[in-house]
Amino acid sequence: MRPRTRRATFLTASITAGTLALASCRSPEVEQQEQELGVFFDTIVVCTVTGSTHAGMIAGFAGQQRPRRVLGIDASATIDMTRGQVAQIARHTAELIGLGRDLGDDEITVLEGWAGDLYGIPVKSTLEAMRTTAQLEGMIIDPVYEGKSMAGLIDLMREGEIGPDSNVLYAHLGGQPALNAYSGII
Repeated sequence: MRPRTRRATFLTASITAGTLALASCRSPEVEQQEQELGVFFDTIVVCTVTGSTHAGMIAGFAGQQRPRRVLGIDASATIDMTRGQVAQIARHTAELIGLGRDLGDDEITVLEGWAGDLYGIPVKSTLEAMRTTAQLEGMIIDPVYEGKSMAGLIDLMREGEIGPDSNVLYAHLGGQPALNAYSGII
């Protein structure tokens, strides 16, 4: 809510107040929670479609003292376009928040392999991740976004890309309202 007008600010998929808010608020918020918990999240996993959330996190966390990986799991099924969007938005956001340096290509990671052929259509790994997460963690995730990013996280851990000693922060961005539209397949 905007403090003076009490009107909601909508977070959209571009270089907007939403991306800047993610860049400037998420990293201090996470740092505070890390201090309270006595942990450092060396890897952050987030679903990536339009790129603004992922890009805001990349830019925001790039200004911290300790390096960490911010891994975006593509759910768009348009990987090249998504990579380009994330890079463009992250670099512009870094400039707007005064990062003071250019973001390197190695800081912008969008991983593919879990989106399937079409946006919004769950694949086998999506449904398996949804079931596993619900059964083991009691966490409800959707088949469009979080189901795909969780499938990616599970595979990255199984394959050793994310090691057993890593501390992973999984960014759950919502999506549960979509569950009703998919009731016949989940």
